[in-house]
Amino acid sequence: MLLRLRRWARPALPRIALGGLTALGASLLALAVPQVLRVIVNGPLLSEGSQRGVVLGALLVLGLGVLEAFLVWCRRALILTPGTTVERDMRTDLFQHLLDLPVEFHDRWSGGQLLSRIMSDLGTIRRWTVFGLVMLLVSATTVIVGIGLMIATSWVLGLVYLVGAVPMLWLGFRFRENYKLAARRARDQAGDLATTVEESVHGIRVLKAFGRGDDALDDFARQADALRTVEVHKAKTLSRVSFALGAIPESILAVSLGLGVVLTSRGELSVGALVAFFATAAVVNNPVERLGMLLAMTLDAKAATDRYLQVMDTGSAVRDPSEPVALPAADPAGSRVELSGVHFAHPRTAIAGGDRGGGPDILAGVDLVLEPGETMALVGLTGSGKTTLLQLVPRLYDVTAGSVRIDGVNVRELSRADLRAAVSIAFEDPILFSASVRENVLLGTDLTGQAADDLVAEALDVARAGFAYGLPDGLDTVIGEEGLSLSGGQRQRVALARAIAVRPRVLLLDDPLSALDVTTEAAVTGRLREMLTGTTTLVVAHRPSTVALADRVAVLEDGRITGVGRHADLLSTHPHYRYVLTALSALDDADGDGIDDAQTDELAQVRP
Repeated sequence: MLLRLRRWARPALPRIALGGLTALGASLLALAVPQVLRVIVNGPLLSEGSQRGVVLGALLVLGLGVLEAFLVWCRRALILTPGTTVERDMRTDLFQHLLDLPVEFHDRWSGGQLLSRIMSDLGTIRRWTVFGLVMLLVSATTVIVGIGLMIATSWVLGLVYLVGAVPMLWLGFRFRENYKLAARRARDQAGDLATTVEESVHGIRVLKAFGRGDDALDDFARQADALRTVEVHKAKTLSRVSFALGAIPESILAVSLGLGVVLTSRGELSVGALVAFFATAAVVNNPVERLGMLLAMTLDAKAATDRYLQVMDTGSAVRDPSEPVALPAADPAGSRVELSGVHFAHPRTAIAGGDRGGGPDILAGVDLVLEPGETMALVGLTGSGKTTLLQLVPRLYDVTAGSVRIDGVNVRELSRADLRAAVSIAFEDPILFSASVRENVLLGTDLTGQAADDLVAEALDVARAGFAYGLPDGLDTVIGEEGLSLSGGQRQRVALARAIAVRPRVLLLDDPLSALDVTTEAAVTGRLREMLTGTTTLVVAHRPSTVALADRVAVLEDGRITGVGRHADLLSTHPHYRYVLTALSALDDADGDGIDDAQTDELAQVRP
């Protein structure tokens, strides 16, 4: 799995490789020092009157040490920048992929899991790329070369040290098996913990209103304790193997020392060779003792890479066609929208260890035509699929069967960029970004300068959002995350202004004025009809007043359109429509909502 990182690491590989070579050079210089000591001990140090040779040897050791330190500095300088570049590229690619994935994916994945992947997991991968990978290769090379030098110095002592490597290899294998599962579990739990924080922060008003702060804290503490338990398990596992990897080489050296003294006393090993052997062993012991940490870093990086690629490997069911077509030129009268035999059901998915089965069709054969420039209200009971139907037009979801056409062109034959430039949508629950009012309104346009200012002014006027001018910094006021510094009605009007500013061919309104009073809603709707002449509009209606303002009404029942016509006609001929309006009236203020009291009394007695 880690090999797949080369896709992002390839541009940085030359500098990473050069950094690895400098690190290897530093390590080999460290191994050269014992050989110099061997010569000094066996030569000038044991010979009388050879002070000059000792001084030259000391200067050589000093030079090797300085050069080693310089190469270590070069390694850091060479690797740091490309490592952060790899992290940036991976982070950017993941965010781009998240933007490309369909709404269906984001319905299933929690924000905390995605946030932990794009932040902490990529940080782990970067640290392994710039340090763990390089030092693992350098350490392995250092150990191999070092043991070779030790065997060359004394094959008896070298073989003793080599035999001691067998239990260390076995410990490393056991450590890998025990640690890798805990590493993945810890990262998944960290993502769950981030999700809990995200949900609690977004829902802080609810928690405070219902006095459930202590319950949220208990849940968070439980998850935090579970994560701590896994991290402690990881630390204990690493500490055990680190202890063993430190104790075993030191024990071997103790045995080697006794054996070396015997060999030296017999004249089978020189004093200089004995000094060189133990100096080399001291250099080799450092990467051996570091092996546990490097293995842990590698396993953490593998777990992080698995989680990163889990998202990157998720394909998008909503893709651009290989050869997209273009919409015909806009007709001043408006665009024709056709839904033919449309079915939709959420697909069966398996995500993050859970399984979600596909249910029955939410939409089961919808046939509906919006004539150019008309405003059609879509009416149905809660859960009937009205919002889902709206989202099929701009391909936020894709139909399971059937087709959606704009001016005779199947939306699947259009590029998503062209389609969404022609279709604008305003949701009942408006999402605003932590930016200025001006930037939020202009989100769907590329205009700048005076043209942009004129468009913002017009859109805010139509949406009756003039309150924005009275904010502390006017239109440049940053409204905060999700616009929660504004009231519900203010957020809806800014979101509506954003949808209007696009000047779309097709405007989809998912009851975007539900937080407004009836009088303001009527004023906004009236201005909308004036400004959007030639725009085909489909509006989900949750108020009888909204229904009465539409040219025609479509009734959604059991996943199908069971009636299309004028409000008055459906009121007299369609029992389910009358029942739905009764339900809507129960949620709204009946006075002044477009249905008089007599009609309300009559409708209350009707049920299909």
